[in-house]
Amino acid sequence: MNFTTARVRLENMLAELDRSIGVLRGDPSAVHDRSPADAGSVLTDADRNRAMLEAAARHRRSVLDALRRLDDGRYGLCADCGGSVPEDRLEARPEAARCLQCQSKRERRH
Repeated sequence: MNFTTARVRLENMLAELDRSIGVLRGDPSAVHDRSPADAGSVLTDADRNRAMLEAAARHRRSVLDALRRLDDGRYGLCADCGGSVPEDRLEARPEAARCLQCQSKRERRH
């Protein structure tokens, strides 16, 4: 993937994440048509919302990091070993910061 295509995809991802985060940060008291018996589901919804917001925020940070790597000339280079991140990995995940080997090692540690 060329850098122009990568930038467009990353900027589109960032815009979509910003929209999603805005929706997720909406007023939590705006729960409609719930009876007092549904109080447990409200808590579950709030927990789910919080988890989705945290995941979206992490993804947003990875997209911003990828845009910085583009600006710094490090896009497509593994953040750990410095080798190339495979083209097909960048096609699938333009925000990818690591080659598959380093990503696998990182996931095993966590």
